[in-house]
Amino acid sequence: MKKLLFSMILSFGLISLAFAQDKVISGKVTSSTAGPLPGVSVYVKGAAANGTQTDATGAYKLSVPNDARTLVFTFIGFKTKEIAISGANISTNLEEENTTLSDVVVVGYGTQNRRDVTGSIAKITSADFKDRPIATIESALQGKAPGVFINSSSGKLGQALQIRVRGISSISASNQPLFVIDGVPIVSDALGTYTEADNPLAAISPDDIESMEVLKDAASAAIYGARGSNGVVLITTKKGKQGRTNIDFGYYAGFSDPTRKGEFLNATQYKQLMEESFKNIDYDGYANSSELWADYTGTNDWDGTADANWVDASFRRGHVQQYNININGGDAKTRFLISGNYSNNDGIIVSNRYVRTGGRMSLDHTVSKFLDIGGAINISKVDNYRIPTDNAFSNPLQLNALPPIQPIYDASGELNNNTVYYNSLIDIANGSNLSTTYRTFANAYASLKITSDLVFRSEYGFDFNNLEEEQYLGSKTQDGGSTSGYGNDYNAKSINFNTNNTLNYTKVFNEKHNLNLLGGFTFQDTKFRYGTVTGTGFPSDRFVKIASAATISSGSSFETEYSFVSYLARVNYKYDDKYLVSASVRTDGSSRFGANNRYGTFPAASLGWIATNEDFLKKSTWVSLLKVRASYGLTGNAEIGNFASRTLYGGVNYAGTAGTLPNQLGDPNLTWENTSNFNIGLDFGFLSDRITGTIEAYKKKTTDLLLNVPIAATNGFTSITQNIGDMQNKGLEFSLNTRNFVGEFKWTTSFNIAFNRNKILRLVDGQPIFTGGRFLGRIAEGEPFGYFYGKAYAGVDPSNGDAIYYLDASRTATTNNYNTAQNQKIGDPNAKYYGGFGNRFSYKNFDLDIQTQFVQGNDIYNMAGGFQSANGDYFDNQTIDQLNYWTTSNRITTIPQPRFDSANGTRPSSRYIQDGSYLRIKSVVFGYNLPKEFINKYKLQNVRIYASAQNLFTITGYNGYDPEVNTPAGSSLQTNNIQIGHDFYTPPQARTITFGVNIGL
Repeated sequence: MKKLLFSMILSFGLISLAFAQDKVISGKVTSSTAGPLPGVSVYVKGAAANGTQTDATGAYKLSVPNDARTLVFTFIGFKTKEIAISGANISTNLEEENTTLSDVVVVGYGTQNRRDVTGSIAKITSADFKDRPIATIESALQGKAPGVFINSSSGKLGQALQIRVRGISSISASNQPLFVIDGVPIVSDALGTYTEADNPLAAISPDDIESMEVLKDAASAAIYGARGSNGVVLITTKKGKQGRTNIDFGYYAGFSDPTRKGEFLNATQYKQLMEESFKNIDYDGYANSSELWADYTGTNDWDGTADANWVDASFRRGHVQQYNININGGDAKTRFLISGNYSNNDGIIVSNRYVRTGGRMSLDHTVSKFLDIGGAINISKVDNYRIPTDNAFSNPLQLNALPPIQPIYDASGELNNNTVYYNSLIDIANGSNLSTTYRTFANAYASLKITSDLVFRSEYGFDFNNLEEEQYLGSKTQDGGSTSGYGNDYNAKSINFNTNNTLNYTKVFNEKHNLNLLGGFTFQDTKFRYGTVTGTGFPSDRFVKIASAATISSGSSFETEYSFVSYLARVNYKYDDKYLVSASVRTDGSSRFGANNRYGTFPAASLGWIATNEDFLKKSTWVSLLKVRASYGLTGNAEIGNFASRTLYGGVNYAGTAGTLPNQLGDPNLTWENTSNFNIGLDFGFLSDRITGTIEAYKKKTTDLLLNVPIAATNGFTSITQNIGDMQNKGLEFSLNTRNFVGEFKWTTSFNIAFNRNKILRLVDGQPIFTGGRFLGRIAEGEPFGYFYGKAYAGVDPSNGDAIYYLDASRTATTNNYNTAQNQKIGDPNAKYYGGFGNRFSYKNFDLDIQTQFVQGNDIYNMAGGFQSANGDYFDNQTIDQLNYWTTSNRITTIPQPRFDSANGTRPSSRYIQDGSYLRIKSVVFGYNLPKEFINKYKLQNVRIYASAQNLFTITGYNGYDPEVNTPAGSSLQTNNIQIGHDFYTPPQARTITFGVNIGL
């Protein structure tokens, strides 16, 4: 009996085991346009770890448990498909996904389907800048986002970009957009001491970015309230994805050259021009040119044989290389991502080098069906081997001012230290200039599903930025020679904490009413501190730390802090998938503003109508989308100093006794600048979205501009910061995307163009703001921002070679007296329109991507022209066009007669203002994906090799180094804002050629 019972139990166990065994399902995955699809992920729903991928023919084979009910098929660029398991063979056809209009976009504190968006949002994804050796994440937006103007400003590595979203909105506050990474507003202000600000965002690897959305109008940006007037850039980083563990490795290397070099005189040409210049002033009382030269310069180079190329001495061939690795995967409960990157860029300017090392980790975990938690941390280190500010003789680009008749090296083989102007190569050989940045971004979240419709989410973010600038100038240098060495250490820290707490309610009523409600509270606290110390007198140039200095010659420290507390709410309502309504409001409180105006409220509302869901268009075969939207709202700009509203006192040394002294007069009524923003847009799609695009028109009016208002000096102060002034921007944007061919040969095109017109409406008592000197930018009522104001150059008097100027704005009479000529409007640095044009081609395993950008109608003032294109006015080497100077046999010319040290036409005027329009081939990428049947032998998922070119060539009429330029005017934010479109010995962009490989395991 016991044996029989044991036999029955064993039999039932074997039967149960048989029923529990897996079954094998096979099939093929295809597409109506692309045929068999290799690399499609196939897995059991709810158990992503149990999965596989299709091979080169689109075939797959997968063992699944007997109780498995559904298979899931996913592939990038195609809609995810779920199929019930009903047999041993399951084949399917995936539908291509239109990512242009139906994809998900990130909005403030959430996401939305693009079809439901009623605001103005531009989006780019990692695919838009894949395989491009971009240095910083912002440059990926250049030419891609309609209405977003990005100027790289300089070819210096690590320098901040100038970004303007729908024009300039402030005179004295920042015009840069707010950057938000994974929900955390980050500090994008430069921490360093250089006039050309360092770029805090350069610490982020572009390979870590999933997407970037630019919020352009009030409907989208008002949810960020007092910091939304300049637009908001939402950056979403990559996260782990459910499925098999993927390892992606990328490497590229290449070289860089200047996009352009200046054409300057050689020794023979230089002596010809200067001889003429000396002769025309009768050698200034000297017997000949040799005597004049020797007395002025203290050298005998005039009679030497040197023919130095100082232009080439400032440049070199640059080299760039980058490694990155990404490991991600997970199952339905836990998803992870680990990445690392290393980038080394030796720039085109001698001694300029930029090295970035970083790592990132992201983890998302589903605790239960009610609770999700997760977070990410990004750590990076940047070493920026800097070069001095543009307006400094130690700037390598100013080497082109040195005469070619003076050699680079002296007779002993040492760098020549006996030149007209300083030979900055001595600083490079006998000094160091390193800025090191340590940056950490971290965020954590918890998402609690209170009910199926109600979700509470709490986020905490941390942004820590530590910058150290170390400069040492040895005993052979100009600044260090008189003190036996000079050293300076500057340390700055920015510590930013942020928390967001939101409650989100989503409900669909009667299948037609779709409602989403959001309410929240945020808090941000940011501290900034720095300390600096200077030492002189070092034992030798081998001792470069301040500890070795004989004298601590100066030192200083500083600390500041600001905070924001905010309350926000938003409602999105959609009826019958046709009618859209959205409204938001945010109340911001800031420590930056006066006690009487501590809080401000910023509402916005928008409407949308999806006409293609109406009965009269539903069955249309050629219109796939037609959506009209309009919005209006208020945003603010709070990017000013932390204590502008307060009367401040500072320490003072009076005859060795410490004391206090008032140094700023405050206004308790000070508040943020306010911008009202109206936007109307049309989104369209034709022929099953083969043609898609957007047309938008907007009008922005900024009031309560923060300006320094002149006051009577009876209380010891001559000005006070107050809210007085108005400005307006209005414009039109157009974008178009087409899928020209969709078969085996694919061709897509993207085009965008933006027009913006700026006007100053009101200033303090109508008084213009004008720096003067060599700067020509000016602010005046009724005029565009920063227009050029000065003397209008009329050319050369053919009778005597004098430079002549228009007497007044009527331009009917001229004068050769510079001081008699009236100042007038002589140019506009604001572009009439700008945009980008791109084409992408693919055939089988080959692809080619070409992206261009263009700017039209802006003027550039070449400030250096008064020195380097100055018809022999002083000893500076001259551009080669100056040989066409006036003589009795060459009377018809725009270049005056050379007259040494006589300022004949060389002072600031429209002579040095030129059209800055350009068309630039920004990037070209040619790639090849190795066949699946080949790489499968080596257990690889994908292998891609490519060649890439950045800034391949530029079409422009500007004869300076680069039309994409903006030399900072100084340390004042207001001055830098106003003096746009200036060029002063600013390095050009680099033309970079790279070759790379991406490998997926």
